[in-house]
Amino acid sequence: MDYDFKTKLAAERERVEDLFEYEGCKVGRGTYGHVYKATRKDGKDEKEYALKQIEGTGISMSACREIALLRELKHPNVIALQKVFLSHSDRKVWLLFDYAEHDLWHIIKFHRASKANKKPMQLPRGMVKSLLYQILDGIHYLHANWVLHRDLKPANILVMGEGPERGRVKIADMGFARLFNSPLKPLADLDPVVVTFWYRAPELLLGARHYTKAIDIWAIGCIFAELLTSEPIFHCRQEDIKTSNPFHHDQLDRIFSVMGFPADKDWEDIRKMPEYPTLQKDFRRTTYANSSLIKYMEKHKVKPDSKVFLLLQRLLTMDPNKRITSEQEQVNQGLTESGSDNSDKEHIQMYHF
Repeated sequence: MDYDFKTKLAAERERVEDLFEYEGCKVGRGTYGHVYKATRKDGKDEKEYALKQIEGTGISMSACREIALLRELKHPNVIALQKVFLSHSDRKVWLLFDYAEHDLWHIIKFHRASKANKKPMQLPRGMVKSLLYQILDGIHYLHANWVLHRDLKPANILVMGEGPERGRVKIADMGFARLFNSPLKPLADLDPVVVTFWYRAPELLLGARHYTKAIDIWAIGCIFAELLTSEPIFHCRQEDIKTSNPFHHDQLDRIFSVMGFPADKDWEDIRKMPEYPTLQKDFRRTTYANSSLIKYMEKHKVKPDSKVFLLLQRLLTMDPNKRITSEQEQVNQGLTESGSDNSDKEHIQMYHF
């Protein structure tokens, strides 16, 4: 490329430091970088933005994948990429998003703290349904467009604050997201083990290489249970460790302690899982004979005959082939009260944080 042209191009390129005020306003980090709260220096609008700085010099293949996906995805419940900036001086890449005031991790943490202080404040059931409906709506859009998120957890579910979208859910952090095909093909051997352990589906823990939409659905079930109880349903001592080995004894133990050990008739293909021999060696079915999702949720005052419980049960089905999908009618039935003509989607603006 001509040197003069390159110099002219660099001079004309918009620089994030010239356009936005963000110094000292770090609010978190995503899969591949730090996130800052920012406002425009020129005062053209009073909006608050989120600036995500991609770590390292230049741009990795993973960041390229995230940017490529975000540029194509347009849905009210998926975070929208507004612009990409390249800093010529230090070769840093910045992504610009609308700023979301809240995320489910902080919302749940607040309600969990209220329980610890013996002043329990449960999330209103209508609010929980509204949040879940929006999460499922966003995931249905991703899955319909052949995208697996692969890292759904409360910290990656944002909720908009003051403004026209107040109360609207935004699924964020697409750093682990991947396109998939139908029929599904195995992911590359070098692909990292994904999904934070607490939200990781049992088939992943048993070494499944054909990832399906069901891994996102399991994670949503975990988030749903956490919204209902203010406690992570499958928490274990090691929340998130980097390993190439998918098998995680403590995490499986926690799942079985809540759900019970899966019966052969309930998950016929479990014997085909790569880590099934390890499962047989390390676990005994009788250890979990008295465990069930019904008992766990009854402790948290969720009735086993309620639509909410039945939906949770479908989301947390052990066998991925039997797990509910985001488009199935049972999802809508579980989120609307009997006799109601209105879905929670129509009431999302009612719930302010």
